[in-house]
Amino acid sequence: MQVIITAVGPDNRGLADPIVHHVSTSGANISEIQMYDHDAERIFAMLLRIEWPGDSPSVDELRAKMNEIGQQTGLSIRTWSRPQPQRKPRLAICTTYRPEPALAVLRAIRDGRIKADPVVMLGNRSAVQGVAEQFDVDWQMVGDGKGNPDNDRMVEIFDEYDVDYIVLARYMRILPASTCWRFAGGRIINLHHGLLPPFPGFRPYQDAFEHRMLTYGATIHFIVPELDAGNQTIHQGTFTVTPGTPLQEIIRIGESDHEPTCLVEGLRRVVDREVELHFHRVVATGGS
Repeated sequence: MQVIITAVGPDNRGLADPIVHHVSTSGANISEIQMYDHDAERIFAMLLRIEWPGDSPSVDELRAKMNEIGQQTGLSIRTWSRPQPQRKPRLAICTTYRPEPALAVLRAIRDGRIKADPVVMLGNRSAVQGVAEQFDVDWQMVGDGKGNPDNDRMVEIFDEYDVDYIVLARYMRILPASTCWRFAGGRIINLHHGLLPPFPGFRPYQDAFEHRMLTYGATIHFIVPELDAGNQTIHQGTFTVTPGTPLQEIIRIGESDHEPTCLVEGLRRVVDREVELHFHRVVATGGS
């Protein structure tokens, strides 16, 4: 069974040793290890991807041991394994203003095209709360009056709801690197409303329009600590307009139809286990 362990906390000596020692002496095969040590900020982060042998203690026991190590070292440790076929993945859907992406995901789940459970929706704005209520999904407001999110509270919510995947459905805030590390290994899925890598950032439609592009699109990618990095693409889609099409019409087409369609397909690929993230790169897995 594949298990991902992440650890984040104040930097110190020997933080990785007890984690690596325990999994290796338990017979696990370490297939990926990444460590981040930022001296200026004194932050340590680690990702460990292992194959946990079937004759070893259960993943719940492994998780308990990792939590014990976390208490001893001051690390925030998470032990996660992809849901087995008998349990649907649990989704947290994060939103800001646009309702269309979240609505498309919830409709796809309702219709059986995405086999997952939407257990919670979060917003740094309340614009999409009505969509959550329409589909009877718990709503959590995490933004203040100016839309500034409480990132610590978001992490608490993800843990409280035992979330498998975090879906940024046009969530227009940057997740802190510490949050990305806590849920690293292909657990955060983002809808970017432009084609990557040429059009990153918050104004991809405008940037492409200024370059006189006739083809526009959206990118569904796994989140890593680097903003809109280019090797984590799950799915991309494009649409073409005729010369002279106004920018506002291009944005309307993208936001109302194209972006939601792309998000549904990208999320389906992850939920159906067609792709995973290994060493910051997407790999095909052949499905479940």
